Amino acid sequence: MSSDGSLRRLLTYMRPHRSTIRLATFCSVMNKFWDLAPPLLIGVAVDVVVKKEDSFMASFGWTDPWTQLLILGVLTFIIWSLESIFEYIFGLLWRNLAQTVQHDLRNDVFSHVQRQSLSWFDDQEKGNLLAILNDDINQLERFLDKGANDLIQVTTTVIVVGAVFFTLSWQVAIFAIVPIPFILLGSFRYQKNLEPRYKKVRDAAGSLNALLENDLSGMTTIQAFTAEQYEQERVREKSEEYRSANKDAIRFSAAFTPLIRMLILVGFTATLLLGGWLTLQNRMEVGEYSVLVFMTQRLLWPLTRLGETFDLYQRAMASSSRILNLLAAPIALEEGDFAPQRDVAKEGDILFQSVGFQYPGRDPLFAGLDLTVEAGKTLGVVGITGAGKTTLVRLILRFAQPNQGSILWCDQSLSNWSLQSLRQNIALVEQHVTLFPATIEENIRYGKLDASFEEIQHAAGVAEAIEFIEGLPQGWQTFVGEGGHRLSGGQRQRIAIARAVLKDAPLLILDEATSAVDNETEAALQRSLATISTGRTTVIIAHRLSTIRHADRIIVLDQGIVVEDGTHDDLVHLGGHYATLWKVQTGER
Repeated sequence: MSSDGSLRRLLTYMRPHRSTIRLATFCSVMNKFWDLAPPLLIGVAVDVVVKKEDSFMASFGWTDPWTQLLILGVLTFIIWSLESIFEYIFGLLWRNLAQTVQHDLRNDVFSHVQRQSLSWFDDQEKGNLLAILNDDINQLERFLDKGANDLIQVTTTVIVVGAVFFTLSWQVAIFAIVPIPFILLGSFRYQKNLEPRYKKVRDAAGSLNALLENDLSGMTTIQAFTAEQYEQERVREKSEEYRSANKDAIRFSAAFTPLIRMLILVGFTATLLLGGWLTLQNRMEVGEYSVLVFMTQRLLWPLTRLGETFDLYQRAMASSSRILNLLAAPIALEEGDFAPQRDVAKEGDILFQSVGFQYPGRDPLFAGLDLTVEAGKTLGVVGITGAGKTTLVRLILRFAQPNQGSILWCDQSLSNWSLQSLRQNIALVEQHVTLFPATIEENIRYGKLDASFEEIQHAAGVAEAIEFIEGLPQGWQTFVGEGGHRLSGGQRQRIAIARAVLKDAPLLILDEATSAVDNETEAALQRSLATISTGRTTVIIAHRLSTIRHADRIIVLDQGIVVEDGTHDDLVHLGGHYATLWKVQTGER
């Protein structure tokens, strides 16, 4: 998309701030207007010194030259004061606007990202999303902070100085202004050529951030496989791509100012010579000539900053395009407004009716799946890797959408539920526990943000986590570190169980919650599960069959099909898939 299109989209987004933009623009214009007044005062002062009683100011009734100079001194003080006041105000307005837009964009983008389905995240690079949320938004903030004011003031300078020039001498004005169309034409051509270069820079930055984020997250694997050199080379290559993209943009942008200076030299020299010749021929006053020389500098030299300003502009437009494209990404999940009370959800069965599902580019996983998860009962789900166990959970949580059929809860299709209500009625404990870099107390409280400390203690007691928590030096205030890596796997799982207990949702889902813990921890977790599953619907996915041995019902999935269904004893006596797995885990095979 062109920078013009990006600017239009950005202005549309910034519509709530129109009054601030107008006021900031007015202050920028007034600041530049008063900033251009001193050369006029200098010209008038020269006229006073040269012509004395016959000066321009004498025509207003002040014939004494010293009085004229005193009046000019007062005017100078007033003009400089007005310039300073408007500079303070426009600086305040533009900078606060930049911070406000940056804040709003970051929050809107993050809110939009949070509403996307997990299948959308499968197609995204986390590092690229981080680059948009941080670097791209910061690029836009830098332009609003400085570049927008520069563009407005350059435009104001051209208009005001042009008017003064034509008032004093149209001949000199023409020679002074002749370079400006070439400067502007060159600037626009420069802008168009710079635009794709900065898009390449932003894309390279996103790829580099994605790799760095993955490497930092997977440092354990990198070191365990002694792949440091390999990853170093990958980072070097991505960094080189980023550097090369920047070098290309820099090489192009650096040539702009020297070329503009040569055009400015033509205009300044023409003003100097033609204005001087007219003055020597007594066709122009000395004061007027002084004004033209000073105004020429004020007119042309600011144009040398167009390169820097357009540089900021192009970076901002490239970033704006990425930001607004992300905001424009459609929300794949449609939701309804069904939001039952917890007691109602607690009594409702979950029905899979002819559900079909397949991941993009892969064979169908489910084809006509029919399944009932009975309210208040515990359902165990087993099967080999890839059988569809975790996908079953993703479908219930609407992290994924069925391609055909429907899933009902409380006699309502899940698509009719409010997503917030649906997920508030489900407590999830995963194999890979997500803990936030905060204290143990704060991580448990995540299950119910307004919970009292007594409620947190009770939940931790049910999860059999109090003993290890209070045995830590800082107890409940222990900082768990990034991803909770300061705790053992079993400790992380107990905190996750406590978090789910605190949520007290009608539906509890455990996805391989005991697969990576020792036998003692598993036994503790099984005792916790027996307590918290009572009176609520529970779905337990497990490789360790001991975890689901006492479930009310167990199903065995194979390639998306329920091949066995019954209690533990029923399935063992059946002698099929489940019985084989049980014998393997008990050491009989």
